[in-house]
Amino acid sequence: MKTCSLNKFLEAVKPWIDSDYIRRAHLDAEGGFVLNFADGVKNVYRIDDCNKAPLELVLKEFKEMGYPLNWR
Repeated sequence: MKTCSLNKFLEAVKPWIDSDYIRRAHLDAEGGFVLNFADGVKNVYRIDDCNKAPLELVLKEFKEMGYPLNWR
């Protein structure tokens, strides 16, 4: 698990979003932001500067941008 701020997280995942490398994104039971990638790799990020609501907005924005993302 990687810990970072929301801004650092968004900077880190931008290249993956632009390349359609992310296949699934969701929040886990502990509030971690989980990304599953096209090659089967899974990364979990603990966003330490916000609560669940802003993370759910990020997931919604990813989905609205047309990326093949799901969340539970």
